[in-house]
Amino acid sequence: MVCFRLAPVPGSGLLLLCLVLGAVSSYALELNLTDSENATCLYAKWQMNFTIRYETTDKHNKTVTISDLGPATYSGSSCGDDQNGPKIAVQFGSGFSWIVNFTEEKSFYSIDSISFSYNTNDNTTFPDAKEKGVFTVSDHVAFRVPLNDIFRCNSLLTLGKNDVVQHYWDVHVQAFVQNGTVSTKEFLCDKDKTLTTVLPIVPTTVPSPTTTPSPKEKPEVGSYSVVNSNGTCLLATMGLQLNITHDKVASVININPNTTNFTGSCHPQTALLRLSSSSIKYLDFVFAVKNENRFYLKEVNVSMYLVNGSVFSIANNNLSYWDAPLGSSYMCNKEQTVSVSGAFQINTFDLRVQPFNVMEGKYSTAQECSLDDDTILIPIIVGAGLSGLIIVIVIAYLIGRRKSYAGYQTL
Repeated sequence: MVCFRLAPVPGSGLLLLCLVLGAVSSYALELNLTDSENATCLYAKWQMNFTIRYETTDKHNKTVTISDLGPATYSGSSCGDDQNGPKIAVQFGSGFSWIVNFTEEKSFYSIDSISFSYNTNDNTTFPDAKEKGVFTVSDHVAFRVPLNDIFRCNSLLTLGKNDVVQHYWDVHVQAFVQNGTVSTKEFLCDKDKTLTTVLPIVPTTVPSPTTTPSPKEKPEVGSYSVVNSNGTCLLATMGLQLNITHDKVASVININPNTTNFTGSCHPQTALLRLSSSSIKYLDFVFAVKNENRFYLKEVNVSMYLVNGSVFSIANNNLSYWDAPLGSSYMCNKEQTVSVSGAFQINTFDLRVQPFNVMEGKYSTAQECSLDDDTILIPIIVGAGLSGLIIVIVIAYLIGRRKSYAGYQTL
């Protein structure tokens, strides 16, 4: 995560912008906008990408997806004033800009409009574009949210206009933040309301399903890797089984590595592995460094299509699994469960991961999970054997004493 803090902008205060550079298929923005008193007035965490169709000089249509937005500036972002509402304004790449406007009405605020601009003069992004210039599309959104609630939409939101399709998901935003504190009370978009689960901070017990999931065979083990400019930076080998409870109906899904795409990113303190397929929009494993000498699985995010066509989305960034020293890998051959939420768990098989300090594209020495560690059985067996021996000795001693005091025989 790369964070920037600007000097005060007149009327808007300090601006802290964090750009989370995740997988290349999406762009994640996290913004904490503060006023002149350094109190938060607007918070946003937002994932997005843009698909643009344009005509070439030979009268063919081309499509380009904008996801790796590159370095950003944020001129025009504001907490708002008496005449204008809060605004998120981001500029990035070669002529791209993204603006979100908010308005307030009585006890509600609205995500009023979203505008996206692109410049076809950029020959790298738009080779042979017939029409050159800056083009802007603007959509009226009109999400109406109670004041002091944070708007949440983990499901996919799609806006389409004038050959531009905007994709948004994992949206958490609150304008007009009260007393500088972002609310914990969520207002859900309609798509999220169809989900039966609320994102928990602490894993909860899975609700009893009305139907029993059909038994599944052990999933096939897949090998995944992430490469950056320095070579392979993340390795993962694992069989994955997803356990989902939706509308009190449980289902079990084995991930087929042969039909699964993977990508990711590596940074000094975080690393990301993202899996996707025709039914899974994304399944993210986010690793982090703790205490400067260990790594662990900190976050899992998933969004996938269910059989009934609805989108199932869950995120938990407060996990603590697969802990191991930096410079080593983590291994667990036996079945292990990662509990992401009450409605979503991941069973892993033949797991081995190394998200940091990969050397020559190979795993380092593994730290085994407690389930695999058979060395603990040795003291248990020895202790049980000694206990049995002591019991035998005590019994023999008692029998011997009883015979010795049985009395004298008559001569």
